[in-house]
Amino acid sequence: PLHVAEQGKVLSESPFPSPNQEEDSEEEAKLKYERLSNGVTDILKNDAASCMTVHDKFLALGTHFGKVYLLDIQGNVTQKFVISSVKINQISLDESGDHVGICSEDGKVQVFGLYTREGFHENFDCPVKVVALHPQFSRSNYKQFVTGGNKLLLYERNWLNRWKTVVLHEGEGTITNIQWRANLIAWANNVGVKIYDISTKQRITNVLRDNVSLRPDMYPCSLCWKDNTTLIVGWGTSIKICAVKERNPTEMRDLPSRYVEIVSAFETEFFISGLAPLVDQLVVLFFVKENTEQMDDEVRARPRLDIIQPLPEGYEEISSDALTVRNFEDNECRDYRLAHAEGEPLFYIISPKDVVVAKERDQDDHIDWLLVKEKYEEALMAAEISFKNIKRHDVQKIGMAFLDHLLKNGEYEVAARKCQKVLGKNMELWENEVYRFKEIGQLKAISQYLPRGDLRLRPAIYEMILHEFLKTDYEGFATLIREWPGELYNNMAIVQAVNDHLKRDPSNSTLLTTLAELYTYDQRYDKALEIYLRLRHKDVYQLIHKHNLFSSIEDKIVLLMDFDKEKAVDMLLDNEDKISIDRVVEELADRPELLHVYLHKLFKRDHHKGQKYHERQIGLYAEYDRPNLLPFLRDSTHCPLEKALEICQERNFVEETVFLLSRMGNCRRALQMIMEELGDVDKAIEFAKEQDDGELWDDLISYSIDKPPFITGLLNNIGTHVDPILLINRIKEGMEIPNLRDSLVKILHDYNLQILLREGCKKILVADSLSLLQKMHRTQMRGVRVNEDSICESCHATILPSEMSKSFSVVVFHCRHMFHKECLPSQGTIPGLQFCNICSAKRRGPGSGILEMKK
Repeated sequence: PLHVAEQGKVLSESPFPSPNQEEDSEEEAKLKYERLSNGVTDILKNDAASCMTVHDKFLALGTHFGKVYLLDIQGNVTQKFVISSVKINQISLDESGDHVGICSEDGKVQVFGLYTREGFHENFDCPVKVVALHPQFSRSNYKQFVTGGNKLLLYERNWLNRWKTVVLHEGEGTITNIQWRANLIAWANNVGVKIYDISTKQRITNVLRDNVSLRPDMYPCSLCWKDNTTLIVGWGTSIKICAVKERNPTEMRDLPSRYVEIVSAFETEFFISGLAPLVDQLVVLFFVKENTEQMDDEVRARPRLDIIQPLPEGYEEISSDALTVRNFEDNECRDYRLAHAEGEPLFYIISPKDVVVAKERDQDDHIDWLLVKEKYEEALMAAEISFKNIKRHDVQKIGMAFLDHLLKNGEYEVAARKCQKVLGKNMELWENEVYRFKEIGQLKAISQYLPRGDLRLRPAIYEMILHEFLKTDYEGFATLIREWPGELYNNMAIVQAVNDHLKRDPSNSTLLTTLAELYTYDQRYDKALEIYLRLRHKDVYQLIHKHNLFSSIEDKIVLLMDFDKEKAVDMLLDNEDKISIDRVVEELADRPELLHVYLHKLFKRDHHKGQKYHERQIGLYAEYDRPNLLPFLRDSTHCPLEKALEICQERNFVEETVFLLSRMGNCRRALQMIMEELGDVDKAIEFAKEQDDGELWDDLISYSIDKPPFITGLLNNIGTHVDPILLINRIKEGMEIPNLRDSLVKILHDYNLQILLREGCKKILVADSLSLLQKMHRTQMRGVRVNEDSICESCHATILPSEMSKSFSVVVFHCRHMFHKECLPSQGTIPGLQFCNICSAKRRGPGSGILEMKK
């Protein structure tokens, strides 16, 4: 396994960081690493890697001894090509992976099909450092590639199947790197980086090298394309991100159609050995030198692979890993390469004696890290979310590890709460966990979370927990009995256990309440009711209603009333058909204060139901509830007035006595009591108004005539009922009356108001009389229909004769009664005026105005 150090720390030999090392770092690594082994290990024992190119299907590895190996992604050799006896400088593959370009230090360049071996084979007299195939080289019209040594040469096969050579650039030193993407070729030489557009045959930029003091052969330039128009350049400690853009046609003149804009440029801490894009971030391979404590000179340290977030003028470090590759102490910056797979986050770190693969950490790796950090809850959540994608982990095993961790740390309540999530519907696991909680003495913690729905444990489990609570915690025991359905456990066994405890503590209200609930579950309601009444428990009424226990409470009404009068009375009145009024009155006979509450509510509901107890109620109201006595006397039609008057006079209840006197017809005595006992003129005036008796007004005036305040009250209120002159004439000369002027003004104002009202009424009356007279006149002027069906109201024969030829005489009144003239009695006292006998007898008024028909 690969040695990996996170944040600059050396890691162990194991594939994953050790727990101690993971604890040192709070940040989770972004990448994981493994050494490319199998065939690669054998190759590098006797040879050294010089370059490598990555394709989706395979890897191509070049060595210092001039060989090229095709490898699968596990590092197994699938093909071997012996190209030269010296170092392979570069391997290039087209997008399809069918063609390869190889160049070596002795000047050999070979471009051929992996399956045909036909192609370009040439030896040059100088080293060729780089070669790059057209990305679409497999297609016949794109048979192009470039090589770089002292010159940048473009090779293109013409229609005669011959290779044509074009010099694209020369004169600026050795070309050390070439990257071809779509129609753009980027290359680096000793001066800087240039980009050539092969579609327009134009060179479009020149990005100068920043640190010219570094030897380009020791610190070569790193190039990679992020996409078809974005080039990333790393050289020394400088990184630049260049965007190729289209030039505005109006600005072209003799300029190239494209130009390059540097969108980000920044310096790094270490020397750059390779670059690769990772979405919007960069993966950078750094060559690191460190100062030793003993010597002043620098030594080569482990290379670092960093993920950084580029900013316009800087960068943010996302992660940093130091890699312990083989023989890193002997390597230079130029010995490291970074290759990456297009479309897949795989990064290959190539050094002479080692090839390391860096991958993005998957969900299994993330869970591993969380478990090492003892973040079990997050690990469980991550496993639940990604349960379809994880391969090495099991959700339930993580959950069990989480429970173990919580119990180990003494977090019993949290562990119990998590059991529902972790154990789910596995009843076997549930029972095992309950016994584990029992062993550590924490049955109480798990009791609240046990299954109690469709899936249940054996009754013995629940009973074990109830017995545990019964030994140490009565309140907790009561809570469980309330919350758990009765069918979870053997009810009789628990009842027996509770009774055993009550023998030692018979007055314990918690145990008694719980026992009542157990009796209720067992449908032994009479025993439950007995306990509830003894405890005065609030659920007693609910129990009575729910299970119709009215026959059991007939002799317990006083207990119920003592507990809660309002609820008890409401319940008794709502269920009169089950417990009669007479039965309740009989039970409450010795408790008059409770009897009054019951009868009062009964009277409020229905004034007639308890009429035979109204006489008794007079004394109860007088004793316990005087404010409601007067309303009772007013509303009751069944109480004896003499008895009521006697009780009120004994207790000197003036208002009630006044009411009773007035109701019995002794209004003068009632008025006298108001004036003498209460001294309230307003109440006296109100009483006189209610009775509307002239003699009462005289008595009131006589009593008030020598009391100026009373005279003021009379003057203010008497005007609409009695002629004020009667009062004013009887006032003695010289008597000083408070507010006399205001009272007289009010009398005059009331008189004027009466006059106005009378005049208004007179106008309305005259108008209505005239309207009705006109209506009556119109009605009486109408004709009256007489036909064969009409009869005489006196003889009851038809009004018309059978022979119309004979002469006849008929009298028709305006009231529509008809008579034969001979059937009418003689005329009245007024000559020429006759009345309808029928209407006159019924006092409907005369049917005057005769319509006489003669023929």
